[in-house]
Amino acid sequence: MTAPTDQPDATTDLVSLLRPVVRESSVSEVAKRLLDHLTEGNLRPGTRLPAERQLAEALGVARSSVRGALSALDVLGIIEIKPGSGSYVRANTSEFLPRAINWGLMLGQRRTQDLVEVRAFMERMSARLAAERADDADVSRLSGHLERMREAGGDVTAFIEADIAFHLETANIARNTVLNDILHSIRALLQAWMERAGDVEGTITGTLHEHGTILEAIRRRDPEAADRAMTEHMRLASVRLQSSLDTEPAEAEEHPGAGAPAAT
Repeated sequence: MTAPTDQPDATTDLVSLLRPVVRESSVSEVAKRLLDHLTEGNLRPGTRLPAERQLAEALGVARSSVRGALSALDVLGIIEIKPGSGSYVRANTSEFLPRAINWGLMLGQRRTQDLVEVRAFMERMSARLAAERADDADVSRLSGHLERMREAGGDVTAFIEADIAFHLETANIARNTVLNDILHSIRALLQAWMERAGDVEGTITGTLHEHGTILEAIRRRDPEAADRAMTEHMRLASVRLQSSLDTEPAEAEEHPGAGAPAAT
């Protein structure tokens, strides 16, 4: 692998080339825009990408959208995120582009549904282990994420961020590094489909209730109840995903090029 190099000129050029994405908070659109520049040869291996703030300003999106896009590209092996240093284009990135397009950023309905199915099993295990292993500090952190979901109100971006944080916190509490890594990867890939969560009627109210039930089971240290609560949440989340997928053909005709629908 080519050692990362600090290339301020390349960073400046990329920022100047980027144009605002049409839909705010569009993780998939941000990732596709960066992929476009990779395929055009604008970003060489070892190039350090602009900071999240710069990318967000250049694209006209929230930093959370940039963060989600970079996370997906990292999972797919397109870039490497170095804590405290930045995000760098990996060497031999061209080898990964077909896989990125086929598997990650342009997920079709069938593969998205397969991912949701796998995630359901992983999340159930996560909730069960969290109920067995949580201490009071863990429960307090998890409760904080649920409170931020409530405080988000109609701010879908803030709600989704808090929703993701709740699930990742549950995985952290489970204290299983393999399970944690798998769930992080799945969430990063699914996030590209999560941007229209608020478009499905009852999503926010239903999701809040379901998360509250999961939290209460973990608070009581009841693995069976946590498993049941997460199973029901995953079932209803799958229903909401299917509902958003069912609206895609009609909306695609009315709004060509619109972003992919989402799950919560």
